[in-house]
Amino acid sequence: MSSLSTHVLDTMRGGPAAGVALRLYRGGEMLHAGVTNTDGRCADLPAVAAGSYRLEFEIGAYFLGRGAALPRPPFLGVVPIAFGVAEPDGHYHIPLLVSPYGYSTYRGG
Repeated sequence: MSSLSTHVLDTMRGGPAAGVALRLYRGGEMLHAGVTNTDGRCADLPAVAAGSYRLEFEIGAYFLGRGAALPRPPFLGVVPIAFGVAEPDGHYHIPLLVSPYGYSTYRGG
């Protein structure tokens, strides 16, 4: 099994994004639901086997909850990141750098 971690950074404020709801899916099955902590991390993501997965981040709700002036519906409501796990004993770190109108991600270390 491979370990999985994520880190959400709010590029509008320049710091960790605490309180972002997220979900992990494999196919149509939800494997985990959680919320980022004060450091923008979700510490209790499960280990994953080889396969295809999707993380979904509730970004619109996060920015609305912080008082951002956003249209209704927000431009980014849910940010989905589809990714593959190929290494049976690897570590997959998926950072999300996000603002109300854009995001980037990559496989971190």
